[in-house]
Amino acid sequence: MTDLPSEFALIARHFRPLAGPGALDLADDAAVFTPPPGREMVVSADAMVAGVHFLPDDPPGFIGRKLLRTNLSDLAAMGAEPFGYLMTVSAPGNTPDAWFADFAAGLASDQVEFGLTLLGGDTTSTPGPISLSLTILGSVEPGHAIRRSGARDGDGIWVTGTIGDGALGLLAATGRLDDPSGYLAGRYRLPQPRLGLALHGVAHAAMDVSDGLVQDLGHLCRAAHLDATLEAAAVPLSQAARAADNLKLCLTGGDDYELLMAVPAAREQALNDAARAARMRVTRIGWFHAGAPAVTVPSVTVLGRDGAAMAFEAGGWSHFP
Repeated sequence: MTDLPSEFALIARHFRPLAGPGALDLADDAAVFTPPPGREMVVSADAMVAGVHFLPDDPPGFIGRKLLRTNLSDLAAMGAEPFGYLMTVSAPGNTPDAWFADFAAGLASDQVEFGLTLLGGDTTSTPGPISLSLTILGSVEPGHAIRRSGARDGDGIWVTGTIGDGALGLLAATGRLDDPSGYLAGRYRLPQPRLGLALHGVAHAAMDVSDGLVQDLGHLCRAAHLDATLEAAAVPLSQAARAADNLKLCLTGGDDYELLMAVPAAREQALNDAARAARMRVTRIGWFHAGAPAVTVPSVTVLGRDGAAMAFEAGGWSHFP
């Protein structure tokens, strides 16, 4: 077993090159930075654990990029622009130095692509699997953040991109689904945060699809006290997902990191224009509506290709069933 350098040497070697001005060269206990003038800060955090959110033998560079991109997806859902991030890395003491090098190289690549830098964090050893946590910082114009709670009766349900590739990609990456092109496994390992889609004044509500389309749509319904009807035939699927022929998994599997939006009919053209400008695909897949007066818990109805309501054992992923 190759001995790891000390914690501080490891940080200096792999993570200091990722640091921006506010990080103070990662030599202090905290970052010091000035938020962009006239902007509100948007902050979100997510964790990833080996064997739960990524496969232990996934390339470290892809793990780092997925960690950053899943957090960037939360900013995209609120219409925010990225600024920087804090990160905690907990890895077994025998983790090879090459793992950290590849992990940091992946982060460096995405920092350039998405325009942000590391502000600080922590590095620790653990007897358990590799555990990662990232806190993302972004900004929006005052009052422009898109929230989950704004959907209104009659709003259309829209999504970006295609749905189901992430869940199918996990099957492909673990050898349970043929994936000759590697497209599905690639979508699982490297989601695409939909940053740059101008949602203010267009969408009443939005969130990203991480735990399953049906389940996450339920979150929007509960936040707005509305029901929703989703048309399965309208849900956009990639060619690879269509070939896999597992519609229920596509609707409930999660790991899509596409945006789910409530958009009124009067603003549909504005959404299409914004999507065209951002070079993104958007698709209307259903609508929000008021529920029965006696029903207190909002519900999601999924109509199958035959027009009948589909039944699901679960609408998505949960860490605590």
